[in-house]
Amino acid sequence: MQPIHRFLRVPDDHFFLFGPRGTGKSTWLKETLPDAVFLDFLKPATLRMFQARPERFREFVDGHPEARTVVVDEVQRCPSILDVVHSLIEEHRGIRFVLTGSSARKLKKTGVDLLAGRALKLSMHPFMAAELGDTFSLERALENGLLPVVYGARSAKATLNAYLDLYIREEVLQEGLVRSLAPFARFLEAASFSHGTQLVSSAIARECQVGRTTVDGYLKILEDLMIAARLPVFAKRAKRELVAHEKFYFFDSGVFRALRPKGPLDRPSEIDGAAIEGLVFQHLRAWNDYSGTRASLGYWRTKAGVEVDFVIYGEKDFAGIEVKNAEILHPDDFTGLKSFQEDYPEAESLLLYRGSERFRRDGVLVVPVAEFLRALVPGKSPLAAFHFPKKR
Repeated sequence: MQPIHRFLRVPDDHFFLFGPRGTGKSTWLKETLPDAVFLDFLKPATLRMFQARPERFREFVDGHPEARTVVVDEVQRCPSILDVVHSLIEEHRGIRFVLTGSSARKLKKTGVDLLAGRALKLSMHPFMAAELGDTFSLERALENGLLPVVYGARSAKATLNAYLDLYIREEVLQEGLVRSLAPFARFLEAASFSHGTQLVSSAIARECQVGRTTVDGYLKILEDLMIAARLPVFAKRAKRELVAHEKFYFFDSGVFRALRPKGPLDRPSEIDGAAIEGLVFQHLRAWNDYSGTRASLGYWRTKAGVEVDFVIYGEKDFAGIEVKNAEILHPDDFTGLKSFQEDYPEAESLLLYRGSERFRRDGVLVVPVAEFLRALVPGKSPLAAFHFPKKR
């Protein structure tokens, strides 16, 4: 596969680069920092050597006097090395340290706080549609996701399945995060039904026959491994009684598809609907992180069940976004956004659908979802490419 230009930019200072395995962190760094010196903790021999004596890292740096940038891959596997990194940063040697990680669990307990204020924190996400340009296919993205390790594979489905197996084996079992794989595997399957819906851990616990506290622990594992995220309720200046539960998403639509069981009682449209909503979510997260504006992402849902899938709220952007897995829209499809408009007339209202035409109806901007994703570029407003005069 030809190299694909990523929107993430390399800062001049020290930084952490977090992201799930397979999002292309190492590939991107090697392309953008060709002169950097790399230390890879995915290599067992290297990991054992530095775990035994973390101060060897100082010797490693001293052994590369020409290096202006040193990259440590999968630093969470040897968190004790961060004490040495911290010491080297304090010495102002003129070396930039780049630390990648696919799990925040150990770092939260042992190291990140030591570097607070001294290293930026960046995130790497699956491909964005705008990064892929003309090669982006909505159908392909919904079916197989946009993980770089999967996108360039000969057999996407086989690679997805292998990816999940590898993740469970290496990141969950080897890290000792669970005592038994069987209940965790049942949990992953049950959690796939919560993708794009309100997260109710007690319901998942009943489904996979474990305690609620166990499910809460499993959910935290998914978040620490960065393969799932929660979406909070947008409640700023709320005028109605709103729900309290967050929504839940896997980080990639292909990962969701691979985990979601399918059978005679499963409607394809239901799975497709969750997949397309999740695809929009992963794009909004990437857009927000890469833009650096740190707008808040949420969703809006009243106790009466009126909902808007996403709300963007920031200094320059305020919009409600509804996603419909349909080519033809009906009046009921606009209900949530109309209610949102009543409470927040300052916000733009955007409806994404599977059709092919752009138009505005009742103050709601309607855009094909593929067109919206292709136009979503970090640093620009999500609505920048779709300026219509508001209906009077």
